[in-house]
Amino acid sequence: MDYSFIIRKAVPDDAQAIQNITKEAFAKYKSDTNIEVPMEALEESLEDIKKDIETKEVFIALVDGNPVASIRVAISPDKTAYISRFGVRLQYHNMGIGKAIMSLVDELLISKGVKKAYLHTASKYKALVRFYYGRGFYVHSTTEEKGYIRALMVKEY
Repeated sequence: MDYSFIIRKAVPDDAQAIQNITKEAFAKYKSDTNIEVPMEALEESLEDIKKDIETKEVFIALVDGNPVASIRVAISPDKTAYISRFGVRLQYHNMGIGKAIMSLVDELLISKGVKKAYLHTASKYKALVRFYYGRGFYVHSTTEEKGYIRALMVKEY
């Protein structure tokens, strides 16, 4: 093992790897928060992922060439962004990969003149809420429209 680590823009051929990362990360998310309703992240198709790769900023992180994390960012004309489907494979948690990919997103958003970034997370997922607070996000509001309490988190640039 060389322990080489890179983050790069995703390409359509990464769709399967992104689907695997997303399913693993969101299965844990669902289990840890006792969510009983279906989650879109667990049901998306490869075509859905390829469409996101073509229409959003999608990044994938690799350790020794193995896909270990991914994130999607939609940038709007009003200089806001929405972050979604952020996930890290379980065996790579607490290694700084999530922080690194979020830092890359920060750099991208700042370079594009984005003023605010938004994301949703389960408000009961304390570790994840703490992670986002550590990255400069705060809870703006909560909603139950997806069948569980989700916090809308915001970061201002």
